[in-house]
Amino acid sequence: MPDYSGQVTHVHASLTPLWWIPLLPLLGAAVNALLGRAMQRSAFGRDVSKRLHIGSLGVTLVAVGAMLGAFLLGLAHVIQLVGLAPGERALYSFAWQMVRIGSLDANFAFVMDPLSGLMTLIITGVGALIHVYAASYMEAEPAYWRFFTYLNLFVFSMLLLVLGDNFIVMFFGWEGVGLCSYLLIGFWYSDYKKASAGMKAFVVNRVGDWGFLCGLALLFWGLGARWLDDGRFLSDYRARFIAVAAEAHGEEGASSALASDGGRVKAGERRAPSRAGAKGYLTFTGHPGARVYLGIANAAQLASNPPPFGVSPFLRKEIDAGVHSVVIVPGDGAVVAGDGLEIAAIDRMRVEPGQEVVVATVGSTVTFREIHDQLVIKDASGKAFLKDALESKTVWGGVALVTLACLFLFVGAAGKSAQLPLHVWLPDAMAGPTPVSALIHAATMVTAGVYMIARLSFLFSLSPTAGGVVALVGASTALFAATIGFFQYDIKKVLAYSTVSQLGFMFIGVGVGAYWAAVFHLMTHAFFKACLFLGSGSVIHGMHAVEHDEAAAQDMRNMGGLRRVMPRTARAYQVACLAITAAPIPFFAGFWSKDEILWKAFGAESTGPIPGLLLYVMGLAAALGTSFYMWRSYYLTFEGPHARKEIKKKVHESPAAITWVLAVLAALSALSGVVFGFSSHFVGGHGEPLLEAWLHPVFAHAEVSFQRHGLGLELALMALSVGGAIFTFSLARSRYGERRSPRWEAEERRLPGFRLLSNKYYVDEVYDATVVRAFLSLRLFFAEMDRWIVDGLVNAVAVAARAAAWVTGAIDRYLVDGVVNVVAEGTLSAGEKLRSLQTGRIQSYIYFVLGGVALVSIVHYFLG
Repeated sequence: MPDYSGQVTHVHASLTPLWWIPLLPLLGAAVNALLGRAMQRSAFGRDVSKRLHIGSLGVTLVAVGAMLGAFLLGLAHVIQLVGLAPGERALYSFAWQMVRIGSLDANFAFVMDPLSGLMTLIITGVGALIHVYAASYMEAEPAYWRFFTYLNLFVFSMLLLVLGDNFIVMFFGWEGVGLCSYLLIGFWYSDYKKASAGMKAFVVNRVGDWGFLCGLALLFWGLGARWLDDGRFLSDYRARFIAVAAEAHGEEGASSALASDGGRVKAGERRAPSRAGAKGYLTFTGHPGARVYLGIANAAQLASNPPPFGVSPFLRKEIDAGVHSVVIVPGDGAVVAGDGLEIAAIDRMRVEPGQEVVVATVGSTVTFREIHDQLVIKDASGKAFLKDALESKTVWGGVALVTLACLFLFVGAAGKSAQLPLHVWLPDAMAGPTPVSALIHAATMVTAGVYMIARLSFLFSLSPTAGGVVALVGASTALFAATIGFFQYDIKKVLAYSTVSQLGFMFIGVGVGAYWAAVFHLMTHAFFKACLFLGSGSVIHGMHAVEHDEAAAQDMRNMGGLRRVMPRTARAYQVACLAITAAPIPFFAGFWSKDEILWKAFGAESTGPIPGLLLYVMGLAAALGTSFYMWRSYYLTFEGPHARKEIKKKVHESPAAITWVLAVLAALSALSGVVFGFSSHFVGGHGEPLLEAWLHPVFAHAEVSFQRHGLGLELALMALSVGGAIFTFSLARSRYGERRSPRWEAEERRLPGFRLLSNKYYVDEVYDATVVRAFLSLRLFFAEMDRWIVDGLVNAVAVAARAAAWVTGAIDRYLVDGVVNVVAEGTLSAGEKLRSLQTGRIQSYIYFVLGGVALVSIVHYFLG
């Protein structure tokens, strides 16, 4: 039997149960759903609410308090992660058993590692700020309590998605954010347009969910076995559990740490003898509730109910160093071997002093850690045999199974994160209240697809073809959406297409294998895009004083010069523009993350047939376009003359609950990039950025490569990016700045491509003419099928049933009833005749008696 080792996931017990983090927003949603209406109608805190310019104080305290509690709990666990060794930064928390069918074991369990810890802080931190902002923005909303119920529920779903230990828990969150987006986008459901926008988001995301489920099914099947040409189903590895010596990250096969079924020592290897009383550690988190026994010799000994060594899950449980036989009894009907036995045995497991051995699950699974661990487990020869088995599998037409699974999963990511061609729902999502736009487009739903691919980096890196497709779609989306933003007039629509474009940059990052850079851009984008959306909401809040029509209040052509009446909002929006464009002043947040992605795309070698240079050029063009349309939005909104005379007198700065949130987000937009992205590499050192070092253990087994270029080329490309952004900034300033032409709109309309770009490439029209019309036609076809075929069959059955009823009625009427009536009539006739014998006269009765006696006498005479 071979030895097994590998850099499997080291997990530690969490400070508190990790499910408390999503539980708090869920409780907030439940309390406001049940009691919110009453709290909003009550007089509690009404004076305080008026002074703070917020809605119901009770509803606000519940919703914002739940968010702050979740943020503090998440922060406490991230601090716990910081205190662990880099290779052991993973916290595990089991809640309850969820699904156990055969060998499939999926549990309601949570894991926080550096990636999910960062996402938790972004979701709860930015989410809490948006909640505070919304308390003022939605102050006069009659359904204030319902809004915050949905908002808390949204955050709960997103936390499930990022903290879930397996695909099942992730999918609960995945569907949860889809449902909540439908509820929040269509919050004002009495408006048909807004209700339709919510439905559009819901339907488009169902297309992505189909891809997600197909990818999961393929992956689950591929991890277990393969169909041979002769039709047989061959398992990759018969055992369900194997003991693996857990290597530290960066350790290349420590021979002294081997845990084995056979306990062999490789040729030329010297193993130190185990010291008496020395201890090692055993970890087992699979099949919670499974009992683990040591030293069981036979079935009779197991039947005597000996005390188990431990009950799963347990972490780093002390065990005597040496060789052990292990028996695992999952129970609850679990089948852990192909022969149907409900026990699993590891004949010989060697534990070295001070070393950790992990009992790893092998085969089909939906747990992220177990998939990762299978791909890094090595046998005694150093071969990652399970990874090789997965990579060698093909499906229809010889396509690699891992490639097809990754592409299907990417369809799910494209739907959730609005990538071509499933991007159409996101711009329409602007129909919801502005805090919803900020929550969906900055901190939660749209980042789910990027997070999912980053979480599965060890899988996507096995398929350069899938990586290349992801990167190319991301680059195409980034450029496509950036050009649409050139000539939009609705300030929220500009930011919506900006979001689609920036998400494209993140997919370039995960596609080329620069996973940390993609997550870095996800973080910086959360800060500056939340600031931009909330800044636009502050503007719209002020513009309602002069424009009561919603579309007019969001139209930048009706604004102008707002910096003079809303200075704090203008400064925050300006800082966010600096962060997203890196012009005219670089070194704000977006500069570091965006340029890191472009640099990695330039040197990409793991994108299959897609050249990295093409991705770089497309990304650079999108970045330059971003600088143009973002500064256009700033100048049209905040600079130049007032478009309406009433603005100077009626528009005023937003309340403190809004402007302080903008100030915090502006500060994060300015500083987070240099704090987390600066590297001493830029000044000749060898250090790596803080965030890259933090995320390294998560992406350590993503096998990607990049061309090696000198620092000079990297700085030159950065200068090209910044210089181009400054040029497009200058172009936007000259056309739309303080001294813009009074005829700027008419001049803009004469520009080549204006009609195409302002109409968004007619994508919605194309969808209406093809997909929508096809489904509507299909609906009519099925309606006719229902009317003539289904209804025809039903009606034919009804006619046949009526005919059968007539026949059976006739039989009943003429045959059954006839027989019954004949008997009845015969009885009546006999009765009529016999009744004549009852005369009532004694003489007649005496004659009958004498006649009878005479008859009996005669019979007796002749027979006697």
